[in-house]
Amino acid sequence: MSKEKAITLLSEVLLSLDGKGINKNYIEIITQEEIPIYCENKNTGKSRLMPFKVLYDNHEKFWQQDGNWEYFLTAEGIGKLREKAAAKPGAWENERQKAKAEAGYGSDYQVFADMTASEKVAHLNKDKQKLNDLILNKSKDEKAVTKTVVDTARDAAMINRAALEEAIRLGNSEAKKLTQGLVVSTNEIVKSSTLLLTEDIYNNDLMDTLVKKSNGTIVQHITRVYLNGIAFLEYYNNLVSTSNAIKKLRISFAFKYRKFYHTLLPHIDIDDIVLERVFYGGMRAVSPELLHNWAVGFLVHDIGKAAAVEYHEGEAAYNHNLAIEHVKLGYHSIKDKTNYPMEASLITGYHHEYYGDPSGYGYYRTYLEKYQKANPYLKQDYCIAYDLEPVLDFRVLAYFPAKVLEIIDVYDSITDPNRVYREVLSPEEALTLMREEFIKKHRKLDAVLFDIFKEFIHEKHKKQD
Repeated sequence: MSKEKAITLLSEVLLSLDGKGINKNYIEIITQEEIPIYCENKNTGKSRLMPFKVLYDNHEKFWQQDGNWEYFLTAEGIGKLREKAAAKPGAWENERQKAKAEAGYGSDYQVFADMTASEKVAHLNKDKQKLNDLILNKSKDEKAVTKTVVDTARDAAMINRAALEEAIRLGNSEAKKLTQGLVVSTNEIVKSSTLLLTEDIYNNDLMDTLVKKSNGTIVQHITRVYLNGIAFLEYYNNLVSTSNAIKKLRISFAFKYRKFYHTLLPHIDIDDIVLERVFYGGMRAVSPELLHNWAVGFLVHDIGKAAAVEYHEGEAAYNHNLAIEHVKLGYHSIKDKTNYPMEASLITGYHHEYYGDPSGYGYYRTYLEKYQKANPYLKQDYCIAYDLEPVLDFRVLAYFPAKVLEIIDVYDSITDPNRVYREVLSPEEALTLMREEFIKKHRKLDAVLFDIFKEFIHEKHKKQD
């Protein structure tokens, strides 16, 4: 049997709609109908068909386990599952109600989920026109600009999530046709947003107020991270292009950063650990095209997150397997089911790697392990790359936008007003915690980028005081 017939990861089916992460109706049907599971070894490429019940009886969440095997449903299996689910009284309606109640995406989510593909695109096009009207009018109305940017980002996040829930049940080519209009319209919304979202117009307090109007906690998080990501990249570009920031970093590098990066590149002589070892090809401003592609990645980075996933809330709320699954689901959704730029899928799949720390997860380390087996003399002599090529052939430890997203993602999570299990941290408290836990105690975040982010936060709050 060819892999092409194994069209959908089992996890994408079982985690597609259920807010708790597992679709019990589908498990029941797959078991009763004896729908086989296509299993493939990631290391050897060997494959086989196995009864779901055998795997399930051995471990109820076998498809979520880290290991050498990946599990798929074939096109035939998907068809049979659809047929039986549709025939089961109330099955689809029950799932729709679950999705509607999904706290992470809010009560507005079902409105978008109920739209046809063309209606979703039409809604995005209306949003795009609102942004373009502000650009053409050269509007300086801070409230109007911020409201429109926030509203259109929130809509785009929910529409992309709803569209991909449908797309993951289709073959790759069919899914890409279904999402083509969505991709085009979302790309144009991101381009327009980046033109409007400048340092002069950006108001964090106003943005937070508007974001909170959405009653979905995951959508709020996605919207904040996306907008903060664009604003930070604009700040970063201005810093490295119009100041002596790089020169100052070189001067302070030896006593401030060298030991940190030597732990990441221990095979390099410590005297050779310089700024150019951190940034492959040297630090530079981000081109408009790259910034746009990265911004798309920021917008869709949590597209696979189930409503039950909580981050940085302690053991009572944190489910590591679900956290890993959201990265896998998001990565495969963006890479296989859409024509979004490759940068977007890599950001989605790599944004919890944490420089290889044991608590991190994502596809980078999985692919690196395979690459090292095929290339035993591989040397990683640099930390971060802006471009895809050195990332894809593993000359570097990390991808620049993924490292940026890690910082913004953690910061947003621990300052999120919706936190339940721990006290919400102030910006300064959050930055202190991040330095202690994610840089000093563990080498998770990038030290140079974190210090630039810290200045970005200080500048934002200074402007608003």
